[in-house]
Formats: sequence, C-alpha cells, structure tokens
Amino acid sequence: MATNLEVQKRDTKQHSQVTEIRNAGRIPGIIYGYQSENITVSVDSLELIKAIREHGRNAVFSVTVDGSKLNVLLHEYQVDPLKDELIHVDFLAVNMSEEVEADVRIDLVGDSSGVKEGGVLQQVLYEVTVAATPDKLPEAIEVDIAKLAIGDALTIGDIPKDKNYEIKTEAEEVVVTVSAPRTEEEAVADTEVKEPEAAHGTAEEPVE
Repeated sequence: MATNLEVQKRDTKQHSQVTEIRNAGRIPGIIYGYQSENITVSVDSLELIKAIREHGRNAVFSVTVDGSKLNVLLHEYQVDPLKDELIHVDFLAVNMSEEVEADVRIDLVGDSSGVKEGGVLQQVLYEVTVAATPDKLPEAIEVDIAKLAIGDALTIGDIPKDKNYEIKTEAEEVVVTVSAPRTEEEAVADTEVKEPEAAHGTAEEPVE
C-alpha cells in the first residue's frame, strides 16, 4: 500500500527559485517514469525524511500533481557533503503491476561459527540489485552467516530465493568471507618498518 506524500509543482523559469525552496525547508525534485513526463516538484524535507524512516528507502509513495495521482519510488537523491542534507530528489513513477529494479541493503544476521573460533569476518558486498513489483521491494535482505566456518565464503547464489523478488546481481558475487586469524608473526611483519639500508662507500684520503 502506498504512503501519501505531499508534493508541490514548481516553476523552473526563475533561476533563484531553487535557493528559495531550500530556504523554506523544502527539497527540489523531479518526477519521471510511467505515464509521466518530467515534472519538477518540491517536497517538505522533514516530511520526506520522516516517511523514509518510517516506511523504508524502497517504499511506494502516492503523490498528487495537477489533480493526477501517481505512485512513485525515491529513485535517486543528492546530498550536500558539507551539511549532510538532501538537496535534490528524483522520484520514479511506477506501474504497480510491473517489475522494477532497485538496490537493496544486505543485513548480516547470526553469529558465525568461524568468528567464534577466532576467524575474521569481512563483508564484501553491502547492496544487491533486485527486481520486483513496487509493493514487493524489500527494504533489506537478511543473510544468515551462522554456519560460516573459517575459510568459508558466502555468495549471492547461496542466498535463499524469495517468491516476492528476484536478485539480479551475479550469483558468483561474494557477499561475506571468514578468514583465518593472522598469526603473531604475520601481525609483527605487517607492523615492522624496515629501515632503509645506508649507502656505504669509501672516501679517498686527500693527497697533500
């Protein structure tokens, strides 16, 4: 079920309007996709952040523009690296009966048996691409690592299939590994800094 989100159509003729929108606590954005030409809009920043926190990054939002209702996904966004604030959002209008692709976070669950024995856990992949109808897009995919022993690796192909979505990332892609603990000698070798060898030479005694 789509979550209602209020957006306002905006005029792009005035160059200074984007600054005014941001100063008013709103985020400029654009809607494109299914049955929608490029529509420039703005959305209240606090309302959008609250909606994402409550319903997830891949939630479907219902918006109304010029009297027409659209179902949209938050497709892309830009963040100000200095202020860590959203400065622009792209909404993808979708057909609820057609599959779309989206990036989904990977969450590791369970305690690896190899880690309990001293192994080192390393997560290699943090997101996967999945295909599903918009209402079936997961917020995250949980990957059970409890059975991973030292020397084991878990790939995309090892993740159990789900009827609601299909993982499109290559099956051979490694998600997580458990490697053997480093020996004391290896650790010392990594931290040692070899001093450069001094250049030795002979100097001839001056002839008087």
